[in-house]
Amino acid sequence: MGRPVQYGGQAVIEGVMMRGPRESAIAVRLPNGEIEVTHVGLNTWAAKPVFKLPLIRGFVALVDSLIVGTRALTFSANRSMGEEEGEEELGFWELALTIGFAFGLGLLLFVGLPTGMAHLLQGKVTGVVWQNLLEGAIRLVVFFLYILLISRVKDIQRVFQYHGAEHKAIFAYEAGKELTVENTRPFPRLHPRCGTSFLLIVVVVSIFVFAFVGLHPLWWRIISRILLMPFVAGIAYEILKFSARHLESPWFRWLIVPGLLLQKLTTREPDDSQLEVALAALKGVLDSGQELT
Repeated sequence: MGRPVQYGGQAVIEGVMMRGPRESAIAVRLPNGEIEVTHVGLNTWAAKPVFKLPLIRGFVALVDSLIVGTRALTFSANRSMGEEEGEEELGFWELALTIGFAFGLGLLLFVGLPTGMAHLLQGKVTGVVWQNLLEGAIRLVVFFLYILLISRVKDIQRVFQYHGAEHKAIFAYEAGKELTVENTRPFPRLHPRCGTSFLLIVVVVSIFVFAFVGLHPLWWRIISRILLMPFVAGIAYEILKFSARHLESPWFRWLIVPGLLLQKLTTREPDDSQLEVALAALKGVLDSGQELT
């Protein structure tokens, strides 16, 4: 007998992508007002048993989400502008370059910049522990400012509304409600399994992991952070999963509070038309009857 699937998703351009264990459903509001739902198979390599092992599965989930998310964003952007399905889809090298650029920018902002700034302040802040605390604090500030800045962009605010709609739809499903706009509307837009919470946990965990690495020279500090990132992502993923399983415990519920607070920036209250799109995406994966065995 299969066990229930924990569905998750992502806001895209004028739509929502929901994913199950074997496929995803992308619901997009077309220029004519109709909702189009497209089913897309997921990457089979990520489902291999070795990639489901603890600590390994966190980094695999991160890479897989980048690939699936980039494709979904490109697809939704094209369809929301009325382009025919199949037009301007990313090929292998285009996808690789897009993800490589995004990954490189992330490393520059959240690894290179904080590490370099902390290194420059070694004369005033000395010692491995204090240097890593400073680096971690700078990384948290950069992360917060990045989210704060993009949340001010008008088009991004609309994507954040769909992000809130995605969370509400998942909440309604997990509560066993009939998936209607009326039933979904009262649920909160902040969800404990959100990717925003995962990224925040990655930043916090990195402070403790990097404390075991030496400070000199600067090139080693930067490279060591990059090499340890899969391990950091693995730990963060397990913490996120653990906290999501123990929401009823007052001893562990505090783990999700910072991530929920950060989601106040990355989500907005959706309107009914956006809830309708999120529900269409969720129904798309539910209709396939996907279960984990």
